[in-house]
Formats: sequence, structure tokens, C-alpha cells
Amino acid sequence: MGNLPLPLSLFRTDAAASEQVTGGKFVAKKIRNGITFYYSPFPVAGDQTACPAKDCQACTDPCPTSPPSNCFSANPSSSASDSTSHTPASYQNQSDSASTSRPLLLLFSWLGAQPGAVAKYRDLYLDHDMDVLLVRSSVMHFLWPRWGLDYGLQILKLLEEPQFSKRPVLVHASSIGGYTFTQVLAHIAQGPKTHADVAQRVIGHVYDSLVVGSLEHMAIGLGRTLVPRLEAFVKHTALLYFWLFKRHTADLYNTSIQVFHNNPITAPALFFFSENDALCDPVVMEQLIDLWRKRGVAVESRKWRESIHAAHMRCHPEEYLNSLEKFLSSLPVSSFRAEM
Repeated sequence: MGNLPLPLSLFRTDAAASEQVTGGKFVAKKIRNGITFYYSPFPVAGDQTACPAKDCQACTDPCPTSPPSNCFSANPSSSASDSTSHTPASYQNQSDSASTSRPLLLLFSWLGAQPGAVAKYRDLYLDHDMDVLLVRSSVMHFLWPRWGLDYGLQILKLLEEPQFSKRPVLVHASSIGGYTFTQVLAHIAQGPKTHADVAQRVIGHVYDSLVVGSLEHMAIGLGRTLVPRLEAFVKHTALLYFWLFKRHTADLYNTSIQVFHNNPITAPALFFFSENDALCDPVVMEQLIDLWRKRGVAVESRKWRESIHAAHMRCHPEEYLNSLEKFLSSLPVSSFRAEM
């Protein structure tokens, strides 16, 4: 795949378009397929109105069905739609309209996440004076881990670009997004000196509904996400695939698990999970949390007896947001606004 391409013609602005997020405006820029940057415009002297544009492709790509969301009926309306933009602008010149010191939320969404569902998390962090770099995972990044490693390296190189290289980083990874972030960690672990700056800039990491346990948990996750009606068939097919291509799949998954257990980033962490999640073995999760604590990592967790995979915020909004707010307030960056 090579290094991350940064097509300059892809970044455009339009003075006639803007979007409100709880009273604030933001700009959406599609950096490449699967990665979108959302930021609050940096005021320019003499310019009283910031009118950023949207890249309509950034948030309207068709996605598979997301996890059920009927636990929480108060479903906020999505603000993920984007307006078409027209005037070319260089990616490297984005510092003219966006602060390069504002904290950055690196958001790894779950597989098949719908734009409206992801928008709730995005808006939550935008409201906390953070810009958001949304990373979507492809099933092929998981089924062929070498491609996932290539994708992880592209994300890492992006974080080292001038637009992001000075920013403190908070990570929020949901479900398979935790796997994608682990592919970033693998490169940091392999080159601790080369990528030390990125590792040191991470001030905290949040893990929501990680797929934890055996290969069977992974296979179940694929079935429920890709083709729910054929869950059993997909599960057994996936297990056969893992067995046939063990050296290229299962062996690399085990390596990724070891990387995550010995995470090179030791910033404070927060875990959300539930006892009834078929994709997450709660015993293994608690063992992981204990391991990190023994390594000196400050770890907080919120476990529910019953919930829905990648939908804890919808099922338990008050408890979820209170735990997240408490965690954010404990981090070294003091600019987060307590407005959840």
C-alpha cells in the first residue's frame, strides 16, 4: 500500500456552507478513503464568520447495518451530512484555518458503523474542544492482517504530519476499532525510538466493546456484523479460514494480542464492556485490566450485566457519559469542557 497519500485537491472550502454541532461549527475533510478529519475552524483576523464546507463523500458512504440501537429511544438526530465544496485548498495549509495545538481525538469506529451513530461520539468530543480524526476499519484489514498493518502504518505516518504532530492525542476505539489501533501500536512497538513522539503524545485511551477472547469470539463478531441472518454459517466459515491460513491470520492475531497486552502506551485507560457480550469474554477482559494495572497503568472500567455490543452509550447513557466525563477530567489537558 505504501505511504499515506495526501491528495491536495481533496481538501476544499466553501464560504456558503457550515454545520452546527451543539452551537458550534466544524469542518469535515476527507483525508483518504476511511479517514475523515473534523475540526473547529481557527478564527482568522478580520473574519467574523467561520463558514467551513463539507465534503459530501466524507460521511455518506454506504455502510453495513450497525449494532441494534433500540435500548435508548432518545436517539439524537444525526449531524453527519455534508455539503459539497468547491474551492481547492492545500492540506498543508490547513493550519491557516485550524488550530494545530488543539487536542486530537483519534476515533476508531466499529465495523459497519452508521454515520449517524458515529456522529454522536464525534460531536461529544467536538463539544469538549477537541478536533476528531475518524478512522473507519475495513473487514479486509481484519481478514488479512498484513493489510491491517499497512493501514496502521498509514495512520501512524498521518499523526506525524505537521497538521497533527504537535497535538496531544486521546484514543477512543470501539469493537474492531481496537484491533485497528493495535496495528498502529505494533509499529510503535517495533520502532520505539522512531515513533516515540506519537506514543508520548497520547494522553489517554478509551476502549468500548473490545472483541476479546478466542478466535471463536472473532468469528462470532464477523457473523453478527456482516450477515446477521447467516451468523452461524459465517462463524464456521471464518474459523475454517483462520485454520487454513493460520500463518497469515491466527498467528498474526496472537502477535497483536501480545502487543496489546504489553501496550507501549502507558497513559491512563478506560474500558467499557458487559457480561452478556458474545464478542467479549468478561473474564479475559478483567485479566487484561489487572495486567495493565500491575504494569503501572491507571485503568478505570465500567461493566454492565446486560448491554449491547458497541451500544453501551445508547443503553446506559447516564452511566456511560458520567464515567467518560470523570475520565476526561482526570487527564492532563485541562481544556475539556464539562458539558456532557
